[in-house]
Amino acid sequence: MAVLVKSETAIRVRDPHDLLGAEMTADIRKRARDPQELAQFLVARANIGDVEGMVELYEPDACLDIGAGNVARGADHIREFYSRFLASGARFNLGEQRAALINGNIALTSTRLPNGATTAEVARQQIDGSWRWCIDQPKLAR
Repeated sequence: MAVLVKSETAIRVRDPHDLLGAEMTADIRKRARDPQELAQFLVARANIGDVEGMVELYEPDACLDIGAGNVARGADHIREFYSRFLASGARFNLGEQRAALINGNIALTSTRLPNGATTAEVARQQIDGSWRWCIDQPKLAR
């Protein structure tokens, strides 16, 4: 069980499942200023149970492949998926991020997960300069 200590902008988490026993700081509402930050924020927010923070990393009409040929479309369905996923006790690990491929206001991000699976996501830069995912394929290949 994680121990949470809240401040105005951050939650510090001491997680006994963390092999290093390190403290992790997650700004619960910080916007990604670089598309590479999206995966880092997703993992941090997932591991403290911040479903709303996870949903904020996606555009309102984004799509997320949830497996077995199913796609969660839009914030409500993405929220529902992550709520169930986290309730199951699942944990996220960051893995090895690949360098983002950026073309104007579109970026392709990818991570090789510790289990060998590879993710692929398309992010779009928002009017305020932040980045949000519009397409997320969390398990492209193994």
